[in-house]
Amino acid sequence: MLLLKNKNAVVTGCNRGIGKEIVRVFAENGANIWACVREESGTFSKYINNLEQKHSVSINPVYFDLNDEVQIKTGVKTIKETKKPVDILVNNAGAIFTSLFQMTSMQKLKEMFEINYFSQMFLTQYISRIMMRQKSGSIINISSSAAIEGNEGRTGYASAKAAMITSTKVLAKELAPYNIRVNAVAPGLTQTEMMVSSTPEDALKETLNRICMKRVGQPVEVANSVLFLASDLSSYMTSQVLRVDGGM
Repeated sequence: MLLLKNKNAVVTGCNRGIGKEIVRVFAENGANIWACVREESGTFSKYINNLEQKHSVSINPVYFDLNDEVQIKTGVKTIKETKKPVDILVNNAGAIFTSLFQMTSMQKLKEMFEINYFSQMFLTQYISRIMMRQKSGSIINISSSAAIEGNEGRTGYASAKAAMITSTKVLAKELAPYNIRVNAVAPGLTQTEMMVSSTPEDALKETLNRICMKRVGQPVEVANSVLFLASDLSSYMTSQVLRVDGGM
């Protein structure tokens, strides 16, 4: 059973980690995808071409920098010019910075909010207007367990991801009359390049001790949760935060 057959999805941050796995899982389930990445990459182009051939779907890369509102507008224009409905939006792109609060500059805090919150909301404004006109859609925001647990050294990242959760709940109420569902996924420790580069070994061991399942999650486990929220299996779910963290 293809859960997203003939659905069209916009996914940001697709070139690695969780986003890359979301693209694969969506393609496996029949979705056509606008894969939003910052810049062209031969490796990524080969990856999506292989998925297209294997699953008989369309995956079109859309290049823009989420820190640049002009580029975001251009990216949305590219999507709109196809004149296809947008059924799903996954706000996955993000960046992390680790530093104790007293050692964190205001500029770095602003940067964390810019990429992890403001840019995603700017894109969502445009895509949700398309969904409002068609009176249907599913928006999935990728937050983090750090937004709920308040991890040390993650003031900017956790706060921006917490803002994503709040906006998820607000937008769920505002967009429900248009048959648009808005939910969030809050991953815990997940085996990605970002986790490896930002989590010291002692912090990793400490966190693993607090996880009921005593292991790190895999990107596919997060992607499958996003698939559930994007599909009609979750047709009566909105304003929810789905934690995928092994039990924290």
